[in-house]
Amino acid sequence: MPELALLDHDAVLAAVSPEAAIEATRDAFLRHHAGEWAMPPKVYLDSPPYGDFRAMPARGGDLALLKWVTSFPGNPAHGLPTVSGVVCLSDARTGVPLAILDARAVTALRTGAVAAVAALALARKDARTVGIVGCGLHGAWTGRCLAAAGYQDGVCFDPRAEAAAALAAELGGWAVGDLPAALACDIVCCITPGSTIVVERDDLRPGQHLNMLGADGSGKAEASIDAVVACELFCDEWEQASHSGELAGAVAAGRVVREQVTSLGAVLAGDGAGRSGPGATTLFDSTGLAIQDLGVAAAALRAAQAGAVEAGRITL
Repeated sequence: MPELALLDHDAVLAAVSPEAAIEATRDAFLRHHAGEWAMPPKVYLDSPPYGDFRAMPARGGDLALLKWVTSFPGNPAHGLPTVSGVVCLSDARTGVPLAILDARAVTALRTGAVAAVAALALARKDARTVGIVGCGLHGAWTGRCLAAAGYQDGVCFDPRAEAAAALAAELGGWAVGDLPAALACDIVCCITPGSTIVVERDDLRPGQHLNMLGADGSGKAEASIDAVVACELFCDEWEQASHSGELAGAVAAGRVVREQVTSLGAVLAGDGAGRSGPGATTLFDSTGLAIQDLGVAAAALRAAQAGAVEAGRITL
């Protein structure tokens, strides 16, 4: 068995800049939409009452990926991260494993990157301000990626005031604000555990774009059904989003059907319409796709192979 590259949390983040993650994520959506990349459905394995495991496979180009990742919301109380796991990259031509990467870092990068990709595609061209609701690991990378995409003015909100203050200070020029201030921005990004509604119908403003990033499992939601149905709707992948994303509640209630939702890949490829006009309120439901992980993990592997970042080595 050949040696495998081993990229830990810090190595992944050093290997892939926010700009590179945005480029890799956009390319992944385009290639998947074109049928060049394959992605079987995500598999959930519940571990009640603690959380769940998720197995996420994808194949694209010369690489195949499997991400084994968790969501255990109670972990922070024990000094452990909510999200943890590993990504395995293999050669799609031979099946030989090539690398093992920290899933937490890959997930954070692709979550932030897709928020930037969706905002650039769906927000008003003159959108300027960004509201970050939830300033944990994924919220921080969402802010970093949006700043890298050119959005330099925003409001950070988190029930943990110190987390919001740290992110605002890091981004520079961003402010700490309350929930209404964050929800009043041109682009609103919700990155909470998804256990509590944070966006109601009355919070919506004409011309806004919402990135809903936290509700990534059955029963989770960050926006009320009334808020969802009041928006022009977009998602990363319909089958996944309609069962375990922000749209799931509205779909189950019979208030949203497939024809009302456009995939981000279709918008990026020019095969689907984006926002209908500057006064529309758009909502992107991100449930997290293995193709995004593949794009970011492939970029990290290329950086390691080029010597841009130091990777460990293991032999199985």
